[in-house]
Amino acid sequence: MNRSSLAAALTAMTALAGATTEAASIYDFQVENIDGRPISLKEYRGKVLLIVNVASRCGYTYQYEGLEALYREYGGRGLVVLGFPANDFLGQEPGSNEQIKEFCSLNYGVSFPLFAKIHVKGRAAHPLYRFLTDKRTNPRFAGGITWNFNKFLIGRDGAVLDRFATKEEPGSGRVRRAVEQALGSS
Repeated sequence: MNRSSLAAALTAMTALAGATTEAASIYDFQVENIDGRPISLKEYRGKVLLIVNVASRCGYTYQYEGLEALYREYGGRGLVVLGFPANDFLGQEPGSNEQIKEFCSLNYGVSFPLFAKIHVKGRAAHPLYRFLTDKRTNPRFAGGITWNFNKFLIGRDGAVLDRFATKEEPGSGRVRRAVEQALGSS
């Protein structure tokens, strides 16, 4: 590797490593939707978001049904569920983006936005998930993703309002109250 290639690689690695500290809010991130189209999270400014890492072969996959129900019930008031497939836990999301999209549509009637498969933990974690789990950028709800179907509730202003563990069902009283409070705060 020549000097200029090495310098370029180091610059890119430094930029990637600093991604969590440079972003001021979730609106600073660009992601790819399930069809491969780049999406700026700025498109969701003013909405309440429930960001969830999802998987198709997990014991909690049935939560797609509850996520879809929340989206249908509260979508008209400004809730958007954002599903991020990840294969970080025991290979429970092995499919391609096309296979994931088809699975979600056929089995759960998912109509909320799905995004391209990403990593949500470790060194390869997507910058959005590094932002959501880092103590410097999310001091109240930081900490590693523990399993599939971890959920982050984001307010209309882009602030992280709450976090729900895998076992916390999308339709639970705690999740519903938090969503209703976030929707009512506008």
